[in-house]
Amino acid sequence: MSSPGSLLRSLATVSGMTLLSRVLGFVRDFVIARSFGAGLMTDAFFVAFRLPNLLRRLFAEGAFSQAFVPLLAEYKNRQGDGETKQLVDRVATLLFVAVALVALLGIVGAPLLIHVSAPGFAADANKFSLTVELTRVTFPYILFMALVALAAGILNTWSRFALPAFTPVLLNLAMIGMALFAAPWFDPPVLALAWAVFLGGMLQLAIQWPALRRIGMLPRWDWAPRDAGVRRILTLMGPAVIGVSVAQVSLLINTIFASFLPSGSVSWLYYADRLMEFPAGLLGAALGTILLPSLARCHASARHQEFSELLDWGLRLTLMLTLPAALGLAMLAVPLLATLFQHGAFSATDVLQTRSALVAYSVGLAGLILVKVLAPGFYARQEIRTPVRIAIITLLATQAMNLAFIGWLKHAGLALSIGLASCLNAGLLFQGLRRTDAYRPLPGWRSFLVKLGVAMGLLAAVLWFAMGEESAWLAMSFGERMARLTWIIAAGIGTYFLALFALGFRIRDFRRRA
Repeated sequence: MSSPGSLLRSLATVSGMTLLSRVLGFVRDFVIARSFGAGLMTDAFFVAFRLPNLLRRLFAEGAFSQAFVPLLAEYKNRQGDGETKQLVDRVATLLFVAVALVALLGIVGAPLLIHVSAPGFAADANKFSLTVELTRVTFPYILFMALVALAAGILNTWSRFALPAFTPVLLNLAMIGMALFAAPWFDPPVLALAWAVFLGGMLQLAIQWPALRRIGMLPRWDWAPRDAGVRRILTLMGPAVIGVSVAQVSLLINTIFASFLPSGSVSWLYYADRLMEFPAGLLGAALGTILLPSLARCHASARHQEFSELLDWGLRLTLMLTLPAALGLAMLAVPLLATLFQHGAFSATDVLQTRSALVAYSVGLAGLILVKVLAPGFYARQEIRTPVRIAIITLLATQAMNLAFIGWLKHAGLALSIGLASCLNAGLLFQGLRRTDAYRPLPGWRSFLVKLGVAMGLLAAVLWFAMGEESAWLAMSFGERMARLTWIIAAGIGTYFLALFALGFRIRDFRRRA
């Protein structure tokens, strides 16, 4: 079992790689926004890409990883290398066959999928046919990413965190390169983005294969769908699809709603979601990645106190880093969006429309990341029923809020429903862990939250006075925006962490269990 200190180093490693990926993701979105703006072509691409991306998060990285990693850790700790390798072979074989069939069905049934996922597109024949064409090119991405998720689960269980965290960089590089250099060779040019998704999936899989060979876990063909371990994973996966995928299902339903809103609504939600994914990936995905195998090893070894302390460590770290990020996104929405995206075809109107969605999303950022910390507390113990019940409640609440908000808040109402539902999801997961005594908060939480509140108040004051009028940002040059935004962010980060230091926070406090 990794010590808390090594967990902090692992978190820094994964977050560093994720930071590189997110920065390149913003470069990617900058290139897409400059080249294509926010309109028919980008709406079509984002819907086409969202379908395989949704399935990837539902089945490959989501439910599959939550079911596979705890069982793999159990086999590694109790069964030995031979049994573990056999499990890897048999799971990989079944996964390949199942996802290949899903990809084929997606290619053949693309028109039906678009009718279901974006029914509003049917009113525009050109938009509909383009979305179908893009969907058929991007759909094989799910096969590549299912195998990438398998490889990442194995490598993370062996505490090889850096390479899996680096692989998304390759998708961003593929999309940047294709958008900049290949788009003129395609008709319509947005097809280059779809082929970039295909290429990015291939590259992500290729880079992980040598690492699996080095640890002796490169999968071989072994068709045994009735294997006991395989069947346990399938049993866990079924309900886990619901338990870990509420946000993704909600995003898909939001796309259905948004397809009936004015053209550009899907794109405005996409760009706001991309900014939200920066802190969510940097902290939430990184914490989930390192916590799941660590919690699974604690559970397999019956170290219940250590299990609870790991959750406490993750929760404190999440709140300390997520709350200021959410505040910053909400207050600096226009400066961020204008600096990153207001170029070429992306107008000031697009900035303001995206701003409203980003502010709404930021309400739920803490909840979204807390779910990434709390859900592994259930799946590491192979406990499925509670998170499934919570997921169903959350999904129903999301749709009720969609209907309540969309009429007067339009696309921003869809974003707000996702944010509030994430907070509800996190709260119910927390209650579930406390009720079963899987998590027992360590002393000092009240003082911790008061100090965070003081630091947040100082941060808000600095951002408010430094930002100035939002309208001024829309008229600035790119260089002026970048320079001013950089020093505002630096001032905000400096103020926040100096306040925490003055209030008694030290890095060493997070090298051990608080």
